[in-house]
Amino acid sequence: MRRSALHIVVAVLLGLALYGCNGSGRQPKAPEEDTATKAMLEGIWVDAEEDVVVFKIKGDTIFYPDSAIQPVAFKILQDTMVLFGNTMSKYPIVRKDRHLFEFKNQANDIVKLIKSDDPYDSLDFVRHHPIVLNQGKTIKRDSVVSFSDNRYHCYVQVNPTTYKVYRSFYNAEGMEIENIYYDNIIHISIFSGANRIFSKNFRKADFAATVPKNVLKQCVLSDIKLVSLEDDGFHYQTQLAIPDSPSSFIVELIVSYKGKINIKPFGK
Repeated sequence: MRRSALHIVVAVLLGLALYGCNGSGRQPKAPEEDTATKAMLEGIWVDAEEDVVVFKIKGDTIFYPDSAIQPVAFKILQDTMVLFGNTMSKYPIVRKDRHLFEFKNQANDIVKLIKSDDPYDSLDFVRHHPIVLNQGKTIKRDSVVSFSDNRYHCYVQVNPTTYKVYRSFYNAEGMEIENIYYDNIIHISIFSGANRIFSKNFRKADFAATVPKNVLKQCVLSDIKLVSLEDDGFHYQTQLAIPDSPSSFIVELIVSYKGKINIKPFGK
């Protein structure tokens, strides 16, 4: 028994030794950031062919001349520029020195930039407040409508918020960038005389079941309009719009005469 136990102990110790020698189980070491290259790249960079300002690098951040576009944190990791926006994007570096910066964009095309020596280019980065691209003001609607000899008071109020909506797209250099927009909260109330039938604040998340998740993320709850009264209740047209795009989702919101709601794709 003692010899068997000793054999087991020796086997375990040998196993641990081998485990330590081959290095298995160790976490892979994260690549170290190339801080020297990051420091060298500080400044304003201009498209070598178009002679337009593309971005400014300062510290750990890339700034764009359009104040509607979010500044983005970045790192230089193993000859790759990595941007940490709403999503992470990587751009392999082709050449780099103090006055020339070349990298591959998302389409694998080489972007060639030169460092600006024009002091007036810094004026492109005088930061303003982000541009608000929803209606930016409270909108109120008050309607008196009738159905089956009953009169109803219907209120809709569109309230702008500071809730940010990010829309990702590619600029002329093929880099992924993000614009900031602001969402709305829309309040609906319905009264029959002094009796309140329905009252609710709607956010775009209330319509998640009818809009694809990746699209809803970039939508703004733009408006809700009363379009008709039917046997099953009050029919509202809800618009979820993608800012700066012709694309939008129209969702039907039905509020019954007992205050129950039903949300479905418009016209179905």
